[in-house]
Amino acid sequence: MASSSSSTAPPAEAGAGAPKVRKVTVTAADAGQRIDNFLLKRLSGVPRSHVYRLLRSGQVRVDGGRAKPERKLALGEEVRIPPVRTASRDEPVRAPDAVLNKLREAVVYEDADYLALCKPAGLAAHGGTGVAYGVIEAARGWGKYEFLELAHRLDRDTSGVLLLAKSRPALLRAQSALREGLARKRYFALLVGRLQGGARDVDAALVKSRLGSGERFVQVDEEDGKPSRSRFTPVTHYRDATLCEVEIFSGRTHQIRVHALALGHPVAGDRKYGTREEQKTLRDKGLRRMFLHSHFLELPAAGDFRKLTLSAPMTDELREFLDKLR
Repeated sequence: MASSSSSTAPPAEAGAGAPKVRKVTVTAADAGQRIDNFLLKRLSGVPRSHVYRLLRSGQVRVDGGRAKPERKLALGEEVRIPPVRTASRDEPVRAPDAVLNKLREAVVYEDADYLALCKPAGLAAHGGTGVAYGVIEAARGWGKYEFLELAHRLDRDTSGVLLLAKSRPALLRAQSALREGLARKRYFALLVGRLQGGARDVDAALVKSRLGSGERFVQVDEEDGKPSRSRFTPVTHYRDATLCEVEIFSGRTHQIRVHALALGHPVAGDRKYGTREEQKTLRDKGLRRMFLHSHFLELPAAGDFRKLTLSAPMTDELREFLDKLR
């Protein structure tokens, strides 16, 4: 049984404000969700590593039994959440009104099941370590939806179509299509230098690692990496760059950025995978962000869900930069 002095949990402070054991009954909105994701949502402000330690040590119980992170919850089950003092206040962080209003203007599609936004570059998809809020927290801040979850992710510096689900069945449908490679995803990417020839596929397995600072870094590793394939199709050639449409057939972290690097033409404005020297020409022309934009997402029909086709035109800042290159 957990106690406030356990080595795997932050010490609870004595007094009325000390955290207590919580017992939460799984509702229809949470049924089918993994226990780790269920906890991460409810323990906002607690590091992911600590949440997984709670699971491994058996402090989290489902109907009295231990649960592995991948264990899926069923309607009516009771989840015991041990005392944990969060690093932030218990109530959800509310994004500034300016951000809420900017996202309202960024809606590109909405129906009874989904909400799709053209995510601005520089705004994370979700909050996390060092990030107080993201798109999902801001959209929940509108106070319109009983259920709202990210169906997928975009890098913080990538703009474009971001899909949010308004029900558990809609979320599972989207996640299944994306996981099984049934969804179609296309991006606009400006690559450094002139990419010669026509369309080409990059089929290179990718593996994630962490730098000493804790920052994520992805590289090609055919032995230990996960299969990943991208198709780069040149659209317009400029003197110092090539605009490509990129279709991805898998959804790995930083996939387009690392595959572009494997071609010898990193994504313009990419500070992680491109060197300062090769980026200098485009930076001097006024590029102030990574030139990567998700412009098309399509989910096939499934069960009662019709085919869903979403698009988000290239943002004004990216179009204006291409005008400079011309």
